[in-house]
Amino acid sequence: MTAPSPETPPSLTDELRRLEEIVRQLEREDGDLDRSLALFEEGVGRLRHARERLQQAEARVQKVLEDAAGSLRTEALDAED
Repeated sequence: MTAPSPETPPSLTDELRRLEEIVRQLEREDGDLDRSLALFEEGVGRLRHARERLQQAEARVQKVLEDAAGSLRTEALDAED
């Protein structure tokens, strides 16, 4: 018998899509308090995870921008050329 493979984490796009769903559900006025609290907690967790992934991506971009001499140059990702 083989061990089950670890579940792959959702993509950042999937995380953001789920956060949008959570916000829409919380904005509805007919929500149950317990359900709303559970959604809020899930949203906070997903937001933290998405923020961590964005910070990791930023660190990877900065590493790629490091030149051969070892000095780091940073550039805004949304800079217009």
